[in-house]
Amino acid sequence: MENTGKAIIFSAPSGAGKSTIVHHLLEIYPQMDFSVSATSRAPRGEERNGVDYWFFSEQEFRTMIEEGKLLEYEEVYPGSFYGTLKSEIERMWSEGKVIIFDVDVKGGVNVKKIFGDNALSVFIQAPSVEVLRQRLVSRNTDSMEAIEKRVAKAASETEYAQGKFDCILVNDDLQMAFAEAEKVVGAFLSDGETE
Repeated sequence: MENTGKAIIFSAPSGAGKSTIVHHLLEIYPQMDFSVSATSRAPRGEERNGVDYWFFSEQEFRTMIEEGKLLEYEEVYPGSFYGTLKSEIERMWSEGKVIIFDVDVKGGVNVKKIFGDNALSVFIQAPSVEVLRQRLVSRNTDSMEAIEKRVAKAASETEYAQGKFDCILVNDDLQMAFAEAEKVVGAFLSDGETE
């Protein structure tokens, strides 16, 4: 796959506000297009193929891995894969778009390694573990056991992310986080360099 365009990578633990910030940036920058991830898990709720994820069976996903059709992928849980389709990246770049990724921490590090200076990698973190826990509780979508697992995973992801991203953005106040994200993304889009 030829690297012909720019990419912006957002990674964060669950509950840090990554998706909210990515959606905000997509509204501001019309030249951006969202990289829809592929997965081998079944759709949840109202999720739609090609909008929320590209849904494949586990066997289809394994075949795509063997055929080299994925930019990056990870088996998050046994038999549950997530990854990025090369065909989607090529399509967006052929349309002159800047690709914005909303991926897990390992995926973010992997995409940055592949794209190098053509990518800006941003790690979003909550101001503290306790704030993160409160955000996950207020979502009211997970059991306390699941929340504690997410909080523990967030702590290890935050530690893993240190020194591996171009920018670390602490989402303490959402409007300030929006402004900071706009600033680093704007600088990257204008000249390819972060501050």
